[in-house]
Amino acid sequence: MWARIITIACGLWLMAAPAILGYDGLAAVNHRIVGPLMASFAAIAIWEVTRPLRWLGVPLGLWLMVAPLLLGYGDTGRLNGLAAGVIVVGLSLIRGKVAQRFGGGWSSLWRTSGFPPEDRPEPIRGTREAND
Repeated sequence: MWARIITIACGLWLMAAPAILGYDGLAAVNHRIVGPLMASFAAIAIWEVTRPLRWLGVPLGLWLMVAPLLLGYGDTGRLNGLAAGVIVVGLSLIRGKVAQRFGGGWSSLWRTSGFPPEDRPEPIRGTREAND
């Protein structure tokens, strides 16, 4: 969870950096677009169920690293974007603790029905459980 919180802080910093560091133009526009996306995806990825959204930080971080070359903006915006991009890509690779597993579709309902083994109903003939 700490990696997502730092990513949120990086996104918030990207939104505020043009005003604080005093750069404008394409760098400011780019950072004001990528910053909220980064913070939003990281905030959603805090929860275990939505943890895979952390991977969206990788393309955003890579874009921050490549954008100065493609858009050609100044040193302050370039260094700020490069630093934020490297941090976010690195933090996106951190998986985080998973306490519970979710999902599995409908089949998970009859695989783990909640009954103790001796109280489980008999499987229906022709199913994989009956053939074991």
